[in-house]
Amino acid sequence: MQSLFEEHLWLAWLAKVRILILTVLFGIELAIAQFTPIVFPLRLFVDSILLAFTISLFYVALLKFWQETRVQAVLQVATDLLLVTLFVYITGGVDSSLNFLYPLVIIVASILLSRRWAYVIAGLAFVFYGTLLELCYFHVLPSYSATRPEIRTLQAIILVNLFGYVAVAYLGTLLAAKLRQVDKRLKHTRGALESLQALHENIVRSTSNGLITTDLEGKITLVNDSAEKLLERSETQLLGQPVAVLFQDALPDPRSEVCHGELRFIAPNDFRKTFRVMVSELRVPARGVVGNVYTLDDLTQIRRLEREVRMQDRLAAVGRLSAAIAHEVRNPLTSIAGCASLLSEMPDLNEEHRHLLQIVTRESERLNKIITDFLAYSRTKKYTFANVNLVPLLEDTLTLLAQRLEAQAIGIRIERRYAAGKAFVVADGDRMKQVFWNFCENAVRAMGESGTLTVAIEECGNEWQFSFADTGPGMSPQMVEKVFEPFQSQFAGGTGLGLAIVYQIVQAHEGKVWVRSKSGQGCTFILRLRQAAEAGAAVAQPAALAAAAPKGSSQVAERMFGEGAHA
Repeated sequence: MQSLFEEHLWLAWLAKVRILILTVLFGIELAIAQFTPIVFPLRLFVDSILLAFTISLFYVALLKFWQETRVQAVLQVATDLLLVTLFVYITGGVDSSLNFLYPLVIIVASILLSRRWAYVIAGLAFVFYGTLLELCYFHVLPSYSATRPEIRTLQAIILVNLFGYVAVAYLGTLLAAKLRQVDKRLKHTRGALESLQALHENIVRSTSNGLITTDLEGKITLVNDSAEKLLERSETQLLGQPVAVLFQDALPDPRSEVCHGELRFIAPNDFRKTFRVMVSELRVPARGVVGNVYTLDDLTQIRRLEREVRMQDRLAAVGRLSAAIAHEVRNPLTSIAGCASLLSEMPDLNEEHRHLLQIVTRESERLNKIITDFLAYSRTKKYTFANVNLVPLLEDTLTLLAQRLEAQAIGIRIERRYAAGKAFVVADGDRMKQVFWNFCENAVRAMGESGTLTVAIEECGNEWQFSFADTGPGMSPQMVEKVFEPFQSQFAGGTGLGLAIVYQIVQAHEGKVWVRSKSGQGCTFILRLRQAAEAGAAVAQPAALAAAAPKGSSQVAERMFGEGAHA
């Protein structure tokens, strides 16, 4: 049987068809009355049509407020049967040309109701039609027919109509049953197709790999959830856009032997990512190639870790060798400095010789300082971890810096932007002061005699982020690449080991440090450390407590632990 929704549609359709048939009948009968003499009363016919229109409109309104569609179907079919009998009576009874409306009512009953109801309606149609003819024949009702057939002819007409009504009911119910079976099969097939489509969509949406489909022109037609996360853009932002503009490198060709490649991507937050992109043709049966399918794998972390491992191995080997060489160089350097000092005390030296000896002494001291810093960099460091609030430590550093700037009459302004008054982490407080001081010292050297140093603290998930932004000249991408490597100082008199030591300390704290900079736009050093409970809670020391051996790094924006590179 039909569902509630289908019965509702059928009843709405029946109301519309009823109004259409009434309109056509009204027009035809008026045309006939205009051009030919008629026997039946035209005024009564018009009143009957208006009654039928009123009933139809009532059923249309009832359908919106009453949801008992099965009862409404029985009422409408019964009403139609009575209205057809009325029209047949008014238009001549046995001479009426409207008795064809009875089979239409039986067909509607076959569609809307069960087989039993269809035969009941066919029987009622026979009873109504036969009774009407009998009553008019015996003058119980006024007759509007132009002829008066004999009783046997009248009975033959009634019996022929009985056979016709039963035949229509049988064929109508048979056809309706076939239609219902086909409808059920279609529903089953549609449901299976919808389930299969939903399964495929869920597979596409749920896969961990990013997936993008495009048309033959390269415009994006579908983006799954993983691709949205990888590209950091919503599907609405990507649909219809050319896929080629997303990446900095050329896309692989699906028709070539190599259908994959590593492509660089700049995220909306200006971090650079590396994706492995595989492409294949999107084929549809009977249509051929309709587009391309791109799958994305995020290789950013893997490539970063590979660079880290290579850098750690290289610097560890260089550190061990350099530490041994530094010890060997320091001994003769001490002798050279001592001899130069003794020579400078000889009374018979002229000014030129004394000046040369001063240069030797000064350069020996500078070289000794470099060796001292490098040994500090290469030696194993010991840390004393505790649950500390870094805000007071940072304030101490900035206070000392402000006093130094004021004493030296340097016009650099310090601006604080703290989103929190407390920032507890598990750390070595003295080492973190060293980190803060290095960041501040580099910012002051970069800005020279004037500028603004902006120090900010903000909460990023379960981490505290400290940023030190200057208004200096910034750094080129090449300088950014090597800023945390040893001996990369860009300042006169610098050893180039300060930021390398900073990276060692941050690494021992299992933190993250990187720099964002562009030439002419200043420089921002960013430090992130895991949050800890306030003082008094249990302290879980970092796994890197024993930070052994030299661990330098080319840790910049794109070499950072877990951070993307600034473009």
